[in-house]
Amino acid sequence: MLLNILDFVHASIQQVVQVGDTVVDATAGNGHDTLFLATCVGKHGKVMAFDIQKAALQATHKRLKNAGMSERIELIEAGHEYLDNYIEGEVSAIMFNLGYLPGADKNCTTTASTTLNAMQAGLAHLAINGVLAAVLYPGHEQGRIEAQAVQEWAAGLPQQQISVLKYAFINRVHNAPYALLLQKQA
Repeated sequence: MLLNILDFVHASIQQVVQVGDTVVDATAGNGHDTLFLATCVGKHGKVMAFDIQKAALQATHKRLKNAGMSERIELIEAGHEYLDNYIEGEVSAIMFNLGYLPGADKNCTTTASTTLNAMQAGLAHLAINGVLAAVLYPGHEQGRIEAQAVQEWAAGLPQQQISVLKYAFINRVHNAPYALLLQKQA
């Protein structure tokens, strides 16, 4: 077993998502997490994947098509801060893999303000025992600002309603990525 932030997040999501559920990939990127979520919900589930970059949605569509799963995914060309406009009802998981699109313009990043708006809206749609997962990348300036803001926001959530777990390496240099997992309580 290799210790890996994304593997931990994926394993945590797999524990709560059932076949037929609705889930959200708030940052489609190159489609890796969207494909993972699609395998979790099966052919009767639904994945809503958001991204503001057309290239990200095209890469995601291609990855899903190659896996035979493109018809089950709703690709939405919009920032994740608008997810409240698209989600109807409850979702069992919401995944944020923040930062910038690998292989694209590193100046086009997620931001603290839009991410916090999206996470707050996402919590309102999260089912009891559902998980909102955020992978944060404090290794670049905008990522550091975003990670600090998200962590401060999450730390202030009422513990009776939301459990917040931080999963991080403590012996890595250069501000290694880490994950926050939020689970809605009964």
